[in-house]
Amino acid sequence: MKVVAIIPARYGSTRLPGKPIKDILGYPMIWWVYQRVREVERLDEIYVATDDERIASICKKYNIPVVMTDSSHRTAANRLAEVSETIEADFYLQLNGDEPLINTEAIAKAIPDYVPTDIEFGTNIITEMEDPAQVMDPSNIKMVFDIQMKALYMSRTPIPYPFKEIKYKYYKHVGIIGYNKKMLTFYKNSKPGRFELIEGIDTLRFLDYGKQLKLTIVPSCHSLSVDTEQDLNMVTELIKEKKEYGSD
Repeated sequence: MKVVAIIPARYGSTRLPGKPIKDILGYPMIWWVYQRVREVERLDEIYVATDDERIASICKKYNIPVVMTDSSHRTAANRLAEVSETIEADFYLQLNGDEPLINTEAIAKAIPDYVPTDIEFGTNIITEMEDPAQVMDPSNIKMVFDIQMKALYMSRTPIPYPFKEIKYKYYKHVGIIGYNKKMLTFYKNSKPGRFELIEGIDTLRFLDYGKQLKLTIVPSCHSLSVDTEQDLNMVTELIKEKKEYGSD
């Protein structure tokens, strides 16, 4: 089974323009992401997908495989769908390009042992939220699932509601998602669904149309994405500490 990781990277971030090529200890951020992803043994190939020549040029400078995609893509899944038309694989992993400390265990767990070819199929990593403030934060996408770990719904509001039982664990979506080719083709050819439009969660499209999204729980998998200069400084210090102490 061939598994390809795709790291979508765009230049036009509202809060931190050009963040994929922001410097972290002498290397661009996308280099750190790529080096981290390379640690995952189950990946056959890794590509950065971008529509910006500045990012592509940096990738080529550091020998990072890069694919140029159309600039009209509204979502990362659309960008992956385009990549899947030229790069063949049994499974495609969508990884965030702004997480230099991305969880490699979670990446590996997002790769299933078997990928069906006759249906649209995807995977998603989720993790438990232990802080009530996290549960109330609308930027954390709450996930509910059945006993087979198939996603039932996802929302910005805390679900399910603890009406008769308060001993319940809330889980949030982590931005590590996998797709087979059929799932990406479906996404490319479909329009936003009812709940996707209401919640503003593009991954909801799969559930809107009854597609299968298999979830895997990874404990303490809390992403640290770089969205601001403050985030960049924090990540830089964390990487510096890891290098100094030789930690994983």
